[in-house]
Amino acid sequence: MKVPTGCMFSHIVRGKGKDITYQNAGVDCGFVGALNAGFCNWRIDFTYANTGNKTYHTSRGTTHTECKIDPMRNNAPQTLPHYGKACAHLNINGVRRVSQCHHITK
Repeated sequence: MKVPTGCMFSHIVRGKGKDITYQNAGVDCGFVGALNAGFCNWRIDFTYANTGNKTYHTSRGTTHTECKIDPMRNNAPQTLPHYGKACAHLNINGVRRVSQCHHITK
């Protein structure tokens, strides 16, 4: 599956240190991208890895069977046990299609 022209996957993390106060990920489409049929059978997962790049937690999203032009998911505020990185992954039909990560440091 190709990501439609004019679409991008974004991941927002707000907070300080290991405290995440807000986290959101989704697809934004504009212009020509907004004309496509949407993303079907989609799911957004959040993963967390330590500084050694070892994933220690996955927050698996719900699979949505409907087709949506702007799939989005929020995740609850939390305090991470380790510094490292927080990532968001868009899965279509059970296959990871795109990811974006943020490094969580002191």
